[in-house]
Amino acid sequence: MKGPNPASPDLPPIPEKRYFAIGEVSELCAVKPHVLRYWEQEFPQLRPVKRRGNRRYYQRPDIELIREIRSLLYDQGFTISGARQRLESGKAAADPGERRLAAEMRRELEALLKTLEE
Repeated sequence: MKGPNPASPDLPPIPEKRYFAIGEVSELCAVKPHVLRYWEQEFPQLRPVKRRGNRRYYQRPDIELIREIRSLLYDQGFTISGARQRLESGKAAADPGERRLAAEMRRELEALLKTLEE
């Protein structure tokens, strides 16, 4: 199995907006709308806001979760049941924002260490 990579380089960056329609999320996550609706039934953590006419509106955390689910299923080879268990156990990969922050902190610490060794 490959390592977790929900912020896959082939996926576009998530725009800075509050709500996203299902079509936008489909494009941002490379997953068809009917798959997103199915995943809502299979993953209790995925609960987009529903408004007038039962229209779904997703927020940034929903999109990050969908990307994590996509990674578990498509990249790492988990089954739906296995991915659900992985997410419920909290052992899924850290939030992409946390990963970026950790990588940035590591680079800064390595640069500081290099400066101290000189």
